Formats: sequence, structure tokens, C-alpha cells
Amino acid sequence: MRTGVRLALDWGKARIGVAACDRDGLMAYPVETVPAGGAAVSRVLALVAEYEPIEVILGLPVNLAGQDGPAAQAMHEIADTLATALGELPVRLVDERLTTASASRQLSASGRSTRRQRAVIDQAAAVALLDTALTFERNTGRPAGRLVDAQG
Repeated sequence: MRTGVRLALDWGKARIGVAACDRDGLMAYPVETVPAGGAAVSRVLALVAEYEPIEVILGLPVNLAGQDGPAAQAMHEIADTLATALGELPVRLVDERLTTASASRQLSASGRSTRRQRAVIDQAAAVALLDTALTFERNTGRPAGRLVDAQG
């Protein structure tokens, strides 16, 4: 298991949930929700400067059959933009199937109403995504997902 903080992004059309983990990769925790749109990449760059991660993990919304659909294609474009903006910092696309549904169930089980969930669901989904990536790396010794090559 590599040592170092990771940032995970659950990038949606309206909001981006952000999560981070400790240097040992033991615990993922919510960071914030960033409004999607023109200033989103700038905010992500600021978070990267603050947290100094070894990589950024971006959720890839593949369909239930594990194939890329229109949403996944859009995420590839966002990943390319991020990879270019982040330069040498690795960006990895990790399958995010069911992370939002899982996060919603956990929030409901903790007593949060649906209305109150909206404020934190994206962060919780980013935590679930990061937990998935960390578990994969712990179990295999390899980073999760696909490395984004900003050069094409």
C-alpha cells in the first residue's frame, strides 16, 4: 500500500463531492461539496494544493453491465481536463457503480432525512468511492482504476 493522501471526486452535473484519506490510506472522510461549473476546476486545484495528494480519484459512472455510456464518456472528458490542469499528478478513473445509492442508504440508516441528505450525499458518495479504491489497493497492492493519460 502506497503512503500518501488521496483526493476522490464524485463529479455530478450540479455538485462535486470531495473526500480525502489519511496518509496511511486507512480512513476516508468527507471534505466538501463543490458547485459544478466554471469555477470547479479552480477549486479542485486549490484543494490539491491544500491536501497535496499522491493522486486524484475520479468516479467513472459506468452502467450496471460495466460499460461506458454517455455519462462515462462525459467523465472521460472531465478527467482529461483535470489531468491536463494537474500536470504530473496522477488522475485515476474508478468505477463508481452504486456509490451514490450506497451513500444514500447509509445516510438514511443514520437518521438523515432525504432533504438533509442532499447537502452531503455527494461527499458521502466520494467517501464510498475512495473507500472502494483504498480497499482495492490494500487487497491487490495495485492502485485502483484506470490512469488518465492527458496526452491522449
